[in-house]
Amino acid sequence: MTIREKMKAGRLYTDLGEGLEEERLRCKELVYDFNHTRPSEEKRREELLKEILGDMGKEVWVEPPIQFAYGRNTHIGDYTYINFNFTVVDDGDVYIGNHVMIAPNVTISPTGHPICPELRAKGMQFSIPVHIGNNVWIGSNAVILPGVSIGDHSVIGAGSIVTKDIPANVIAVGTPCHVLREINEKDREFYYKEMQILPEDWEGGIW
Repeated sequence: MTIREKMKAGRLYTDLGEGLEEERLRCKELVYDFNHTRPSEEKRREELLKEILGDMGKEVWVEPPIQFAYGRNTHIGDYTYINFNFTVVDDGDVYIGNHVMIAPNVTISPTGHPICPELRAKGMQFSIPVHIGNNVWIGSNAVILPGVSIGDHSVIGAGSIVTKDIPANVIAVGTPCHVLREINEKDREFYYKEMQILPEDWEGGIW
């Protein structure tokens, strides 16, 4: 198998050769340009993101600074908002759905290293795709590890370490991240603790 075939198959590989170094350097240059844009340069940011990412939907907003390994392996759907200090170790694919909200300092890593120290000393690593569904909210400082899928509409609590799949329509928190409860009718009445949603709150919105 080639290095790229091993990367796609979830096998162990070293990330040298086959033009991989050049692809990472290209990404770093584009990310550098994006991170050094002025706040008023919205069009320039959009153009750079389209060059960095594998796929980018409509009305995507990403706050700098960002960090990617390749960029081209990250795929973002429509109407997604990503706050600052977003890090993606995208040697493997990352799929982010529509209407996703990602808070500051979130890390997504489909890439890891073997536990065996002798293999780590050889520079071995592996990549397993990460899938984030539609209308997911990921809280600040969350870390999402290789192979994880997060179902539609779910919320990942701040500071969570997500090591396994999270189903749809739940609130999941902790280290390791686990399901706290399902999203229910009370969540349509209260938006934070006992702070009540008013009728006018259902009107308007960004999208």
